[in-house]
Amino acid sequence: MTAEIFRHGHTRDRPALPADSGHRFDADRRWSAALSLAFDCRDAGPGTPRTRLRHVRHVGPLRVQRPFYPEPSKAQRAAPCHVYLLHPPGGLVSGDTLGIDVRVGAGAHAVLTTPAATKLYRADTHGVAWTQINRLSVAADGALEWLPQETIAFDGSRGVQTTEIALEGGARCLGWEIMALGRPASRLPFASGRIEQRFRMTLDGRPLWLERQPLDPAHPRFNGYWGQGGATVQATLWAVGLADPQRAAETLREAMPAARNWAVTQRHDVLLLRYLGNSRNEAWALCRQAWAGLRPMLLEREACAPRIWYT
Repeated sequence: MTAEIFRHGHTRDRPALPADSGHRFDADRRWSAALSLAFDCRDAGPGTPRTRLRHVRHVGPLRVQRPFYPEPSKAQRAAPCHVYLLHPPGGLVSGDTLGIDVRVGAGAHAVLTTPAATKLYRADTHGVAWTQINRLSVAADGALEWLPQETIAFDGSRGVQTTEIALEGGARCLGWEIMALGRPASRLPFASGRIEQRFRMTLDGRPLWLERQPLDPAHPRFNGYWGQGGATVQATLWAVGLADPQRAAETLREAMPAARNWAVTQRHDVLLLRYLGNSRNEAWALCRQAWAGLRPMLLEREACAPRIWYT
């Protein structure tokens, strides 16, 4: 194993790829990429705590360039560290395994997003699946905003997308996942394939939110009104650590545009907003508006959109 020092003074370990990684053209093909990030809080001067990207480790085409600090420290709260997750291939194909591990320490505040949509491409002739695993952990008094741009599933895509969030008491987390099925503008619907989404959130090891959702056009649930209802876009936004989740949910209902394709609920102190419709732009705008409304209540900060969203 080797280690490199990159321009911000952090170390980056680069372990050798597993022997079975690389190009294959059969059902055992594998191509792995992984990224591990750790954030902590340090003093940047009297009364000015700042979040530091303390640890970066990557394998394969998944990395970050540098942290950004568009927001100041405030009321003894650490200045958030904005980081963009870069995956140059731009999507997942058969055999890909994408793993992201994020750890936010006590008092730190990290904001993570992506520069573009993630694409889930059609499976190969062997039907080999891809895998994406996001593991997010937040220590007591830490804060994480997980704000990736949308995921676009091509017709015939096969894979499992897992998001695991482990929180300690006093941690705060605000995030979303937006999934667009098929490419309706190109008249290429999601008519075959199978994608499974899994969510697991725990607080001090105790389950708060467990969910598993298969997206299979061949299953009656996909088009049934009791399930997907033929919708091509869905989104889930969550917020944990609110002082009054019920009041936050009521505030969102009052402030957001009235429509039949979204709803907000709260249970076990987890606020969940759901969207089910046919417009990526509508889902994105809804999530951004909800995020902007919840951020002051959860993090005592006004919305500060990552600059990459405007490029």
